[in-house]
Amino acid sequence: MRRLTVSELLTATGGTLLAGGESAAVTSVSTDSRKAGEGALFIPLTGERFDGHDYIDKALALGAAGCLCARTPAAFLPDKFYIAVPDTRLALKALASWYRGQFNIPVVQITGSVGKTTTKEMIASVVSQRYRTLKTAENFNNDIGTPLTLLGLDDTCEAAVIETGMDHFGEIRYLGEMVRPHIAVITNIGDAHIEFLGSREGILKAKSEIFENLDADGVAILNGDDTLLDTVALPQRIVRCGESAHADVRVSALRDRGIDGIACTVTTERAEYQLNIPAPGRHMIYAASLAVAVGEELGLSVPEIERGVALYEPAGSRMRVHRLSGDRRLLDDCYNANPQSMSAALRALAATDCPDRGTVLEAAGEGLRKSLNGYTGWLGVVASDPHADVFAKLAAEEGREGWSIRHPALSRALYCGFAANGARLWTPEGLAWVEATLVKYAQVSEYNALRLLAPVLNWRWFEPGLREEVRGLLARVAAALPRDRFAFIGGRLAALLA
Repeated sequence: MRRLTVSELLTATGGTLLAGGESAAVTSVSTDSRKAGEGALFIPLTGERFDGHDYIDKALALGAAGCLCARTPAAFLPDKFYIAVPDTRLALKALASWYRGQFNIPVVQITGSVGKTTTKEMIASVVSQRYRTLKTAENFNNDIGTPLTLLGLDDTCEAAVIETGMDHFGEIRYLGEMVRPHIAVITNIGDAHIEFLGSREGILKAKSEIFENLDADGVAILNGDDTLLDTVALPQRIVRCGESAHADVRVSALRDRGIDGIACTVTTERAEYQLNIPAPGRHMIYAASLAVAVGEELGLSVPEIERGVALYEPAGSRMRVHRLSGDRRLLDDCYNANPQSMSAALRALAATDCPDRGTVLEAAGEGLRKSLNGYTGWLGVVASDPHADVFAKLAAEEGREGWSIRHPALSRALYCGFAANGARLWTPEGLAWVEATLVKYAQVSEYNALRLLAPVLNWRWFEPGLREEVRGLLARVAAALPRDRFAFIGGRLAALLA
């Protein structure tokens, strides 16, 4: 961060100096009193269960040069400055927005339902092959992390790649007012935070707030295989990336090496790229093709872009491969995942060529089956259980290729998800397993039974040859339930069978 005087802080925040001199200066900003080191500006934030104003003295004692405050302290420490503002959170935003304006460098803003952090890391890896690049740390992409990231700009920075997240309308607009990108990237439109936004169309509307602060001469770079993003029209130029025929940055000749990564060809109007992506998952072609598009916009050469993709490293527990002794590998994908991420991880395992693939897939299948009883709180209410939807889609897309059938435990997990689009893949074995599992769980918990029943409640949608089998399954489950304890679920089944 550049050295900022109190006079500049007053200009940026519109605050009022309560104590100290305007010639004092700061060299960093912190919202955590424990990390407010020598020369820092401490900004005390407030929440439902805390008030950072209670820690102003502690932060100043640790070396902070001064603070913003919305609540005037009872006393002022000597040789420290205090700036009064109506709201410290909004003052943080105002400061970051003003500070961003001091830098005339290309800025990339990224949002999307899935893959924001992965795409941010990929784009930063590419851009940094030519420019000294500031990027969002980890996934610090909210109303606190974004301004703090921008305040990390200094005179060595030649570009910035900023990740922005949201779970409500207005948040991407709020962040964009600080970021003001030259390049806006949307990875996709999925189900994350659908409980707050109502539908995927609502999610698209919220994500599209990124364009409100896009430079008039800027460019939007979008996933060209996303049907909702295909509806976006802007006065600025749009570049679409993916496998679709209409993609401006088109992926082809894809070679999936499982957890060893992906190889593919990317073709643009300008050049052809041979990419080796060192991370598993077919979905990585989107992060890579979006990065190619950004690289071209910023004038990078073919070797620079190819090298940047090859040097990509995942952030945290996102499809990170750990190499262990004895030629063993551990795939770490423990980051809080949504259904699309779960699908990608399972596909990566299925595509991996190793002697013990069957054992690995069976273990994965059993784990995924158990996850049907988990709770994905931020997904809200969707048409079917979100975990079951993963299995249904996987079954419909991958079952024909046989890998799910060859591994019984994985196959059993997929059976749980057979809703309308996967119904044709039911088998007698699968129906028997579902029946036994439903009865077993119903004896323990009506809630668990209801969750497991979700994929089969739409039995009328099934192909005619299966309807009577599923109807019989439901009738037997209903008969097995103790009516004095499970009146609700019994009534639900009776209505379905009427």
